[in-house]
Amino acid sequence: MNLKRFWLFLIALLAMALLVACGGATEEPADEAADTTEAVDTAEEPADTADEPAAEEEMAEVQLRWRTRPDNQAEIDVYQSVSDDLDASLDNITLVYEPGGSESSSYQDVLKTELAAGTAPDVFWIPGTDIADFATRGLILDMRDLADATDGYSDADFYPGPMFHLTFNPETGNTGETLWGLPRDVSTFALYLNLDLLAESGAPDPRELAANGEWNWDSFIEVASAINALGDDIYGYGQNAWWGPYGYWINAAGGSFYNDDRTACGLDTAEALAGLEFEQRIYQEFNVAVPYGEDSEPPFLAGKVGMFQNGRWATPGARASANFNWDVVELPDGPAGPSNWLFWGAYVVNANTEHPEEAWALVQALTTADTQGQIAALGANVPSRVSQDALDAFLTFSPPANNQAFLNGLARNPATEGPLWAGSWPEFDAVMGPAVTSVLNGEMSIDDFAATICDEANRTFNQSCLKPGSGSSHRLNTNR
Repeated sequence: MNLKRFWLFLIALLAMALLVACGGATEEPADEAADTTEAVDTAEEPADTADEPAAEEEMAEVQLRWRTRPDNQAEIDVYQSVSDDLDASLDNITLVYEPGGSESSSYQDVLKTELAAGTAPDVFWIPGTDIADFATRGLILDMRDLADATDGYSDADFYPGPMFHLTFNPETGNTGETLWGLPRDVSTFALYLNLDLLAESGAPDPRELAANGEWNWDSFIEVASAINALGDDIYGYGQNAWWGPYGYWINAAGGSFYNDDRTACGLDTAEALAGLEFEQRIYQEFNVAVPYGEDSEPPFLAGKVGMFQNGRWATPGARASANFNWDVVELPDGPAGPSNWLFWGAYVVNANTEHPEEAWALVQALTTADTQGQIAALGANVPSRVSQDALDAFLTFSPPANNQAFLNGLARNPATEGPLWAGSWPEFDAVMGPAVTSVLNGEMSIDDFAATICDEANRTFNQSCLKPGSGSSHRLNTNR
């Protein structure tokens, strides 16, 4: 009996243990499931919260400010139109266009002040002469990495002259290693002609003289004098007071601002002085020009100037405001033959922009063939892309009728505008400009100019490159 009771007691214990075990197993997974559900819900809520700002950030509009230096209101309107079109086409980018100053260094000085203060635009245009100054000061972004990561981009799509400087690495002295910007345009000088004054004066038509190979400094003076004789308020010629116009006369005589390798002053050579002396005679002997230092564009647009020297950028203003018949002609050949400037400027990016990728996208959009064609059609410039189709189309953008004059300037021995990597262009210009003004206004003789100009101008070059006693007649050691 005792054994039977023992087995009955053992079976009862096992049954109770099994019952407890089954009950516990049923309850615990239920609790775990509840806990897991709560944990999943809790984990999902932050994920949803985190996704919302990411989506908003992805769709947020980036505002970019950009600036050019227009020559007149008509050119301002051109670039505002471009900005409006690109604003509508660039995804998640809102553009604000800001027209800058005028034909003076104040435009660049304002930019430098704003860059130091952190208030400068994201993208801005600067002249080709100023690329080195802005780059070596660390004011503009090297976009080489961005360009190398962009499908379809090639430096070779643009004229090699500007691209030499835009890809120049001042640390190695090699070109092709950086990308400081992309050229907005190229341009050359032409003489804007008042055809009504020309006809009234009875002077030969400069366009016919050029076609016959007879357009030179002598025939220029003949035409300017005939127009100037029409009245006390009429001028045969006008140019504005900056380095481009007077540089033409120096270049066309066979001179230059610099020595051959652009590492020292060349303003005291016989050729440079001959060009400057002839220009001085225009103002002081022939007396056929708007007084030097006065803006010649307003009197030209008012019908008071027969020949006005300016670049393609003056075309919108002539189209909008000239109430007389007008056209253009290439500059007259000088003693050294045909000459002109190959002007260019570049869109660059603020080194401290908060949106470098978007700024690079804007620079590319501003320099596409379509955008350049739009601007060229409105008259402001010549496309900077190497494309015969673009040049052929340029010839159809009239007035003026004689657009070939600008292309002749590009093809006939132009001096390429460029920065001074071996010196400071703003400082060089600050020495040269006032001295030339004194000569053209009759306040300084050519001899006095020649005696002092290069001693002063050479101080603006890197002194470590100068040989003892060097001047414009000596080559410089450019090894660094």
